[in-house]
Amino acid sequence: MTFKSINECPTMDGVHIDLTGPDGNAFALLGMARRFAKQLNKDWEDINTRMTSGDYENLLKVMEDEFGSFMTFYR
Repeated sequence: MTFKSINECPTMDGVHIDLTGPDGNAFALLGMARRFAKQLNKDWEDINTRMTSGDYENLLKVMEDEFGSFMTFYR
C-alpha cells in the first residue's frame, strides 16, 4: 500500500483522507466505510468483519481494496 504525503494532496475530485488527523482514527474510518458501503450497495457486514479482523494496517488495506477507486490516504 502506498501513501502520499499530505503536502502532495491534489485539489481534485475524490475522497482524500489525512491519516494523521481525526479522519485517520479507526472509528472514523469505519464510519466512512459504512456510509460508502451503503451508498454503493455493498455488503457492510462482510466489509466490517474484514476491516476489524486485524490491526490498523489491515483496516486500511480492506478499505483501500473496497473503495480505493475514489479515495486516497495521506500520511
